[in-house]
Amino acid sequence: MPADYDKGAYPEPPRQTPVVDKQTALPNPALILSKLFYYSVDLPVTTFRDAVDSIRAKNKIVYYHQKFRRVPDLTECKEGDYPCYYEAEMQWRRDYKVDQEIVKVIQERLRACQQREGHSYQQNCAKEIQQFNEVTKNFQSRYGDLGAYASARKCLMKQKERMMAAQAQNA
Repeated sequence: MPADYDKGAYPEPPRQTPVVDKQTALPNPALILSKLFYYSVDLPVTTFRDAVDSIRAKNKIVYYHQKFRRVPDLTECKEGDYPCYYEAEMQWRRDYKVDQEIVKVIQERLRACQQREGHSYQQNCAKEIQQFNEVTKNFQSRYGDLGAYASARKCLMKQKERMMAAQAQNA
């Protein structure tokens, strides 16, 4: 409200918060405990975290380029070595995701070239088309027909069957 309003016509509204009616001269124990907690626990922890965050802000680590060490393949695991089986399975899943992303990137490059070149893309994007066909053929030969529950073991069996079929064809 402006400072020069008519106080008779517009009286001040009543206050919403009631006046504290102190019954005792003793301090409030909840207030004492909250202040004690704040100064003994919260303030030091917050100050330490802020100091650590300021140091980490200078030395940012890029987490999306995490590098995992290569682990042995399923063929190199000894019989009954379940941790080795698990690590090989996780390695296969990471490789599968990387191969999927490679196919997506090559596909995006091909689409961008087709968009850029228009009707003459067959001629001008021959290199991208050939690269896309090669990548999809390799992806299909490795991961195709594995189904929804693909695993390193299924992929290994598919590779073994493909090698046996090629060997029988050569013989």
